[in-house]
Amino acid sequence: MSVAAALGAAGVDAQDLGKPGTVFRDCPDCPEMVVIPAGEFEMGNAQSERPEEKPVVKVRIAKPFALSKTEVSFDDWEICVQANRCPSPDDHKWGRGAQPVIKISWQEAVNYAIFLSEKTGKRYRLPSEAEWEYAARGGTKTPFWWGSEPGTRMANCRNCGTEFHHRASPVATFAANPFGLHDMNGNLAEWTLDCWVENHQGAKTDGSPRDAAGCDKRTIRSGSWYYIAKIMSSAYRTSFLAAHSSYQIGIRLLRELP
Repeated sequence: MSVAAALGAAGVDAQDLGKPGTVFRDCPDCPEMVVIPAGEFEMGNAQSERPEEKPVVKVRIAKPFALSKTEVSFDDWEICVQANRCPSPDDHKWGRGAQPVIKISWQEAVNYAIFLSEKTGKRYRLPSEAEWEYAARGGTKTPFWWGSEPGTRMANCRNCGTEFHHRASPVATFAANPFGLHDMNGNLAEWTLDCWVENHQGAKTDGSPRDAAGCDKRTIRSGSWYYIAKIMSSAYRTSFLAAHSSYQIGIRLLRELP
């Protein structure tokens, strides 16, 4: 099926891809994407005790982009496995299908984006950490898109509800943020394009990633089901070895728009 046919089947005209909130797929088995508007935001948290979240940097996202509506699921990933372009990762006995894909290294995530780009003729990639935080906030300034407190059953983390499930939840289990994105806070941490840098000093104000030759650590955003709520705030950032994988880390792709 052509890209145009896939869009038509979803009831979306190509001209709507610049309209914030538009949901589309570039192929029947591609991840569902949401159009995110251009805009400005303040990256980081001036009140944080963690120097990694400082200084606050004003970032301008000049163009709309599309981001995966949910974390990439095993169902989404399978198209790449069937094409012999991606490995079939361990599901940690949690099941596959609508479970978010886990045990994926940074390079394997990049390779999946390359595969989708070649398949669709569109440019898929991991988001920069600035693009990720902008999308996670959804126009809000509080630690979580729904407010300053973790609340109850708003996300999957160690102290986010009345019970701790010891596992990732299926994608879209919890409510979407104002941009229409699920699980930007909690469930799984997510890879970004950026090389790990200790703080936001020198961060680019246009939202582009910071990279370097021989980078062995990449920035991950969001918390996972395993950790407490403060680790899943929109500003929280930490690092992970790019060559490694974890049952606490998943992926979410960005698709560039014309």
